[in-house]
Amino acid sequence: MYHRNILILLVFLPLGIFTSTPAKAQDTCTAQNRLCILKQMTDTAPAIENTSWRDQTYREIAKTYAAEGKTDEAIAIIEKIETPDTKAMTIRGIGMAAAKLNLPAESRTALWTTLRAQAEKITHPPSYAIALTYIAMSQAFAGDNQAAWDTAADMENDALRHKAYGETAEIQAENHDPENAFISISKIDSASYRDKSAETVSRLFSDAGDYNNAYKTAQMVTNPYKKTLALQYMLAKQSEEETKEDPKP
Repeated sequence: MYHRNILILLVFLPLGIFTSTPAKAQDTCTAQNRLCILKQMTDTAPAIENTSWRDQTYREIAKTYAAEGKTDEAIAIIEKIETPDTKAMTIRGIGMAAAKLNLPAESRTALWTTLRAQAEKITHPPSYAIALTYIAMSQAFAGDNQAAWDTAADMENDALRHKAYGETAEIQAENHDPENAFISISKIDSASYRDKSAETVSRLFSDAGDYNNAYKTAQMVTNPYKKTLALQYMLAKQSEEETKEDPKP
C-alpha cells in the first residue's frame, strides 16, 4: 500500500519540479508577438554557458529591442554583457537602430546621454573609446551633428578621435550632407589622417554620382598621391556612368 501511494503521488505532481528549466523560459508566445519573444529570449539567454555566445545573444536582443522602439529595454540589456568590446558593439547597435526611428530631438538627446553613461562604465580603454566612436556615428546618422562632434572631441586618444571624426564624415557623406562632412574632416588634426578621410569621403560622393562634392572633397587632400587617387576614382566613375547612358551598339 505504501509503494502504491507513492506512485499515485508521483503521477499527480506537477511536471515542473523535475526540470531545472526556469518557468519564464517555458512561457509561449504567438509568432507575431515580437516583444513577448524578445522577453522569452532574454529569459533564456542566462542558460548559455559560453560567455562570448551569451554576450552576442544579448547584443542582438538589445539591437532588436531598439529597432522595435523599446530603447529602455534595449539599454537594460547592456548591464548583462560581460565582454567590453561586445558592450561597445551593443551601444553602437542600439544607437544606429534608434537613429532610424525618427525620434523627437528631446528623446534623442536623452538616449545619447544614457548611452554615454553606459559607455562610461566600460573600464577597458580601447573598448571605451570605440563605444564613444559608435555613439558619435549614431548621432551623425540621426543628424545630430553637433552632438557627434562633441562626443568625438571628448576622446583623449588622438588616433581614435581622428577616427571618430572620419567615421562621422563618412556617415554625413552617405546621408548626402556634404557641408557637415567637410566640417568633420576639417576637425581632424592629423594631416595624414585628414587626407585619408577626405579621400574616402570623395570616393563616397563619386559612388553616389555627386561629382561636384567628390571634386571639392578631393581638393581638401594635401598629399599629391592621395589627391590624384581620389580624382582618378571620380573620373573612372564618370566614365562608367557615361558608358551606361550611351552604350556602344
